[in-house]
Amino acid sequence: MAARRDIAPFLQRLRAFLLGREHTLALRFEDGLADRTQPPPDVPGGPAHILSANYYCARDPRRDVEPPIDLVQQKLLSAGKDGGKTGGAKLPTPGPMYSWD
Repeated sequence: MAARRDIAPFLQRLRAFLLGREHTLALRFEDGLADRTQPPPDVPGGPAHILSANYYCARDPRRDVEPPIDLVQQKLLSAGKDGGKTGGAKLPTPGPMYSWD
């Protein structure tokens, strides 16, 4: 294996003393790189890993968005169906209403 290219050992020690740490070379050498013979990753398949019959419109998350649900109104409607006494009740408000001129 070829030696790494760097400055003289005395200057390396001086540079380490002045930096306060060991200097990291920006050059890349073969012994500092990962092996090229790594096995391929074993990644589990997701919802779109099978390409046959995988249409974009079926997996578009924007199509799953719906308007917000009014829970108070649903509760009043379900209470009216169950025979409750709030059949024609108005929805509750957060405070007294103020009529502007």
